[in-house]
Amino acid sequence: MSDADSRTIVITGVTRGLGRALVEKFTALGHTVIGCGRKFEAVEAVRRALDPDPYLSIVDVLDAESVQAWALDVQDRFGSPDFLINNAGIAHAGVPFWELAKADFDAVIDINVKGPANVMRAFLPGMIARGSGIVVNLSSGVGRFAVEHYAAYVASKYAVEGLSKAVAKDLPAGLACIPLSPGVVDTDMLRDHWGEERSGQEASPAAWAEVAAPYILGLTAADNGESLRISPGA
Repeated sequence: MSDADSRTIVITGVTRGLGRALVEKFTALGHTVIGCGRKFEAVEAVRRALDPDPYLSIVDVLDAESVQAWALDVQDRFGSPDFLINNAGIAHAGVPFWELAKADFDAVIDINVKGPANVMRAFLPGMIARGSGIVVNLSSGVGRFAVEHYAAYVASKYAVEGLSKAVAKDLPAGLACIPLSPGVVDTDMLRDHWGEERSGQEASPAAWAEVAAPYILGLTAADNGESLRISPGA
């Protein structure tokens, strides 16, 4: 890959599932990959597994000051990213809303909504100053329709959709903010919350990334504000 074709890609939540699969695929394709995760051991495991090493940092997306410091470091080393992918997120146990503990509700809303907001707030000024860049906020099918027993998760993904579309309205020409549903993938989150039987029917994260990575790289400013979806089995 020539330098002209290489892209600088920032991804949150890189230690497992879709985030790790994207890091592995984008690195294999020769792009400059920058990522973050919350736990040192998990981040180091990803770093050691890949060659060349992606530039990974220990960052909690809920800590706005840490996110800001990370963004400044990244932009100083690599410039503003071509793609900013907000992947970090969590779910919760499948229970009726009134049985869901407040702490669990708050954690899902905080990480899934405030996390991407913190990251966009830190990186967008540099992307706007450069005049280009694509923000991809990982949403979900349940950000567009409701399911039972997952009230906080559904609410958080509806919020990701709305936040992305609102940010898209604010962006100048040349940039885009896109809510992207990954489709259903056989991740730890799927197994934890929807069961082993469902997980065995879906694409693995690695198989998903084979489709998702080129799809994301093909997004342009013309996609700004569009609710898009990847179909890994297509």
